[in-house]
Amino acid sequence: MKVLVVGASRGIGLEFVRQFAADGAAVTASARDEAQLRELQVEMIDRFGLLPDPLKNLFAMTALKLEATAIGITKLDLGANGGRIDFSAKPDIDPLTVIRLVQTQPNVYRMDGPSSLRIKRELWDADARFALTRELFDRFKAR
Repeated sequence: MKVLVVGASRGIGLEFVRQFAADGAAVTASARDEAQLRELQVEMIDRFGLLPDPLKNLFAMTALKLEATAIGITKLDLGANGGRIDFSAKPDIDPLTVIRLVQTQPNVYRMDGPSSLRIKRELWDADARFALTRELFDRFKAR
């Protein structure tokens, strides 16, 4: 049996993980923060060995999602030709940082409404998308 437990870091979710694992189920658990995510990744490596690239990417995307949520990004959609970032009503990001991106690189960045940043840039593989996301998040968090 395969089981996915969301909110498995404490409380009833953690107890479900323990019980399913004791019954021999293949348990996949979610994490609420980066420390728990790292623990989960280490546990999977201990159980199954080195992780294949798609699973490494899943962990990297989950870490970015946790970080995005913390700074007020509600959606990040990047593909081969760019994409967009949607911000919450009150993100924890200095608006001037976004304005500077748009002003200094208008061929790459533009606002698409009051809360969406459009990105036009070739991002052919996952590594390029992760690198751009990391660069933007670092800029957004620098206050």
